[in-house]
Amino acid sequence: MNGPAAPMPAERVTSWAAEADVIVAGFGCAGASAAIEAARAGADVLAVDAAGGWGGATAMSGGEIYLGGGTPVQKACGVEDTPEAMYAFLKLATGPDPAEDKLAAYCEGSLEHFDWLVRCGVRFEGGLWTEPSWEAPTGYALMYTGGENAHPYAGLVPPAPRGHIVHMEGKKPGERSAGWMLMDRLAAAARGSGAEVRYDTRTERLVTDGGRIAGIEVTAFGERHFLRARRGVVLAAGGFAANAPMLAQHAPRLVGNFLVGTDHDDGRAIRMAQAAGAAVRHMEAGQASFPADPALLCRSLLLDARGHRFINEDTYPGRVGQAALFGQGRQVFLLYDGEIDEAVRASSGHIAEATWVSDDLAELEGHMGLAPGVLAHTVAVYNANAEQGRDPVCHKSARWLKPLVPPYGVLDLRDTPSGVFTVGGLHTTPHGEVLDVEGEPIPGLYAAGRTTSGIPSWGYCSGTSLGDATFFGRRAGRAAALITH
Repeated sequence: MNGPAAPMPAERVTSWAAEADVIVAGFGCAGASAAIEAARAGADVLAVDAAGGWGGATAMSGGEIYLGGGTPVQKACGVEDTPEAMYAFLKLATGPDPAEDKLAAYCEGSLEHFDWLVRCGVRFEGGLWTEPSWEAPTGYALMYTGGENAHPYAGLVPPAPRGHIVHMEGKKPGERSAGWMLMDRLAAAARGSGAEVRYDTRTERLVTDGGRIAGIEVTAFGERHFLRARRGVVLAAGGFAANAPMLAQHAPRLVGNFLVGTDHDDGRAIRMAQAAGAAVRHMEAGQASFPADPALLCRSLLLDARGHRFINEDTYPGRVGQAALFGQGRQVFLLYDGEIDEAVRASSGHIAEATWVSDDLAELEGHMGLAPGVLAHTVAVYNANAEQGRDPVCHKSARWLKPLVPPYGVLDLRDTPSGVFTVGGLHTTPHGEVLDVEGEPIPGLYAAGRTTSGIPSWGYCSGTSLGDATFFGRRAGRAAALITH
């Protein structure tokens, strides 16, 4: 792996191609939010992005933003929530070792952040979606996106749905969904605030002047240029899941899966900041999707390589994905029956392609390579408890409990990769200041989004990436704009 380029001393720069008060490297939702707030604070802002247009991983996402504390959407859906309950849940769900100062700021500022998004033109319209899924259909504005209503969290913190879904007509999950609309609105707000954005412009390294960050070196259409930042640089250029050597070094358990994001999630911003003395945090952490429809998962039995259950299947599917990849090495099976298959088709339209189908559990044991009798025992215990509406083994909620009956289907997921992305990155303060290895802010350097270690330190909830990136992107942009020398 090529090392990051060492910072360029400003005295070696012969000419500056452009100058601005604040330069933002990356123009997904973190960079756009930073540009908006910096410009609104009175700064002259220049944002650059390596891609040919705005969006990054944000534009490919489902557009869920984790917000709470009693937002207008929650109230309209009859949901009671407080900043304190939101904090208590996220501290449990995003740990271990969450950044408590960031969590506190995020939860305390969630209502104001909701209002800010609305003022930027982001719309949230519709009711509460309660079916397990990665994304809700058009017409819904709120859903559970972190297992708030499932074991173990439901017994520890009053459950409240906090996944706020950006409204978009005619969205097509997997092609163009609500994340695209979020970026469309933020990009328009950035332009309206006076920020300039240049695309096809890749940041290569930082420029330093007397111990502070004074600008960046970029490549645009094969030519190198230097851009001077009079007040500060904000790095918001994504994570590092697209950098295979970097992934193998820091997060090897994510290797061998497929990227959720873009090829520009190459860790470049993280490495150039490290070359300037920046510290990193939780670089080994990442999120993994579960490679089966959540509507099927919650109704089925998820089994390890020995035929035993290991998690409640009705929790947030991202939590299941982490448990399957990190805890089981992806060696898992999903067992269901014909009635479940019909229910899922009616609920989500998903058609499961079973690896094996049989009326005989012993036959399925042979296909799965299990010890004789194990599968029959697992099913017998589950069925006996399900008939009584309980699950003392893994604590699945009664809503999804149903004894399994033949014919049975099994999905063999042992060779099925998960969608992954990184959540570790630069160590920053709640105001986006990048810290050095001694824990001191690097003058003139700020960061936000998946370039940093933010709200999800290990555990993850859908919407915390977009929520974290927009919230702390704003703070980083504002902090950079208000610096004077």
